[in-house]
Amino acid sequence: MAMRKVYMDHSATTPIDRSVLEKMLPFFSDKYGNPNSVHAWGREVRSAVEEARANVARLINAEPREILFTGGGSEADNLAIKGVAEVLRDKGRHVVTSAIEHHAVLDTVKWLGKHGYDVTVLPVDGEGLVDVEEFRKSLRADTILATVMFANNEVGTIQPVREMGMACRERGILFHTDAVQAAGHIPIDVKDLPFDLMTMAAHKMYGPKGVGALYVRKGVRLAPLVHGGGQEFGLRSGTENTAGLVGFGAAAELAVNRMAEGGIDEERRLRDRLIEGILSGIEDVSLTGHRTLRLPFHASFCIRYIEGEAMLLRLDFAGIGASSGSACTSGSLEPSYVLLAMGLDHATAHGSLRLTLGKDTTEEDIDYIVETLPPIVKTLRAMSPFKKNA
Repeated sequence: MAMRKVYMDHSATTPIDRSVLEKMLPFFSDKYGNPNSVHAWGREVRSAVEEARANVARLINAEPREILFTGGGSEADNLAIKGVAEVLRDKGRHVVTSAIEHHAVLDTVKWLGKHGYDVTVLPVDGEGLVDVEEFRKSLRADTILATVMFANNEVGTIQPVREMGMACRERGILFHTDAVQAAGHIPIDVKDLPFDLMTMAAHKMYGPKGVGALYVRKGVRLAPLVHGGGQEFGLRSGTENTAGLVGFGAAAELAVNRMAEGGIDEERRLRDRLIEGILSGIEDVSLTGHRTLRLPFHASFCIRYIEGEAMLLRLDFAGIGASSGSACTSGSLEPSYVLLAMGLDHATAHGSLRLTLGKDTTEEDIDYIVETLPPIVKTLRAMSPFKKNA
């Protein structure tokens, strides 16, 4: 099979869709007004910002007034967690989260722990799921917030967020979920789901980077992180990134249409073809995350007796863009904290591989990966320090 260029890292970021880019371009040139100005130039841009807000709201069945634009998912997570902690500090100082959250959540609650708050970090099982009963038991009289991600970025597992949100609502505790990986890829209805706050990011759904949003249910109060001109309902000061917001609105509209047209079903079909091809074509490989409760575009594995970074380099040389839970830090290879939290040993976690599909992934792309990966694994195992039965 001839070499192909196959991008399989859509969990990291998606390519901006051409239709999204075209809607953004006028706001880099002709439509340059400040949306906070009262003249015609400003009003024109303000109208575009509010149209974008309405489109993002429509994606999750929220009210436009409940959508707060930010500079990305990480900022939205910080605003949700620190904003609630500040407003409710006199009510309680206990926060609940899980061991496999994105660092935007884990590092923020860790910061709270250094500033007088008590933090409970819940474990997950071997499939990356939080136990709902353990979650319920962790809630206390002084708990003010629980934050558990909708779906995990490394292993794709979808959490029982409805049940956890209901447990919080019954106790009068706010519930936040980081839905950066899920929003735009699976249907989310905040009028049906018991969420108080939810994080999204444009670049995970074929929009621009540097733009995020926080859904804030009507009546929920937050303290701002950034002070200044009082934009975004007084909660996120700074002149709006109008081109980026327009792009987010266009990406949200695209996502609504894709889901309505069955694009997610095709992604799921190709994902299953990829999973089956890799599991049947390579020995000593296991799927990580839940087999069915997972994102429709997400496939992740642990391939034993090899080192993940070397595998990524070989795949890259073969034209395949993938990612691994391993990361080089301070000159030493550290396995994924998510995989370790799921109970995998260090050696197995080192062989992690994440392949995440996109709307333009084809059957030929999947077949190319299934054909290309086994000889790479065979070569690496022959030279690996992680020997079978060693």
